Amino acid sequence: MKYYCIGIKGSGMSTLANILYDLGNDVTGYDDAQGYKYTMEGLNARNIEIFYDEHPIDEDTIVTYSKAFSPEHKEIKRVKELGLKIKEYNEVVGDITKMFTTIGVSGTHGKTTTSLLISNIFDNTLGCNYFVGDGTGHAQKDNKFFVIESDEFNKHLLAYHPTVAIITNIELDHVECYPGGIDEIKETFKKFADKAELVIANGDDKNIRDIKFAKKVIYYGFSDENDVVAKNVVLDEKGSKFDCYIDKELYGSFNVPLYGKHMILNTLSAIATAKYYGIALEDIKKYINEFKGAKRRFKEKDLGNIITIDDYAHHPTEIAVTIQSAHQKFPDREVVAVFLPNTYSRTEALMDDFVTALKTADKAYVMDIHCDREKQSDYPNVSSDTLIAKIPNAEKISVETCDKLLKHENAVICFMSCTNIYEIENAFEELVKNQ
Repeated sequence: MKYYCIGIKGSGMSTLANILYDLGNDVTGYDDAQGYKYTMEGLNARNIEIFYDEHPIDEDTIVTYSKAFSPEHKEIKRVKELGLKIKEYNEVVGDITKMFTTIGVSGTHGKTTTSLLISNIFDNTLGCNYFVGDGTGHAQKDNKFFVIESDEFNKHLLAYHPTVAIITNIELDHVECYPGGIDEIKETFKKFADKAELVIANGDDKNIRDIKFAKKVIYYGFSDENDVVAKNVVLDEKGSKFDCYIDKELYGSFNVPLYGKHMILNTLSAIATAKYYGIALEDIKKYINEFKGAKRRFKEKDLGNIITIDDYAHHPTEIAVTIQSAHQKFPDREVVAVFLPNTYSRTEALMDDFVTALKTADKAYVMDIHCDREKQSDYPNVSSDTLIAKIPNAEKISVETCDKLLKHENAVICFMSCTNIYEIENAFEELVKNQ
């Protein structure tokens, strides 16, 4: 079949394009952004052609598009005028999940890292396909397993058909998609989980514990009330150590090159999933230890006397754990936060939580709010200035004023956002190189 992916450089759409190609389809795409994005790595490796203007499209092509693109976008209007078949992004993904034993990794945070941890274990043992939102995807028709990051944005995950449903945590997010707030979010995760044969969930999360699941649940966490428990935790500059207990008995001791307690939780979910499918403890340890992390998740760059961290953190909880991880790995350095907020609705709804998270840095800089799908005029009282005013010693920053960061010698500078934070990060790195 032939697929045309509009918004192909988006993290989810690029991965879908890679998967469709690997399953034997002809794939092309369109995007407005002509510059390089990290998601292009897989697309370029497969020679998937990307268009930036009008071009011929075969009439038997199926079109799918990123939700970041408005229905009024010129390219979407054009394919409609051509009479091409259009399928929703999540519907196309849902079709793929039906083809395999699918492990659906859901949750407000940690989906990408958990999906990659599990896929690394399975791919090197039982063999698996995977679809991860950092632009990583791979598939072979003869693989039995399919690991997929299952996003709750616009309730996409409800189109998926998991055999095992993992829930890493549940918090208020994507408020523009959930007018019913946290109760609607919890109900959405319940509907997703109830499709599966087995649920593996973070039992330390109150919102998860509030849900009465229809299927068997394996809970993991730090509390003894869980089925899979991490004890004797040690967090240091080299990573994280812990003993894993399953059903009150010691299963194994782990020493993983990951930082922060949230990473231990992600690892526990991967251990529980792999053990459920009979993967040997030695293999689980081996492939967890070999895990190098996800793209745009705590990615370090050494610039001499300055370390930069690039992270996808865009929710207060994610910001807090990124800063915590920087403090853990570099305890003797100043930790500086550079944050680009995304969407006015999220900034408004979680304002106080953003303030609390950014206060944990030694110094915070905040950029103007970025948003493709909301109008600032609809949120007249929300701006990055509102956020800055609530954080002691915080400052506004932009690409043009990133030279402010040069005064932070021997610092760890965390660039955090789900959108184009790389613009200021790249500009700052150029300044450092040219000093």
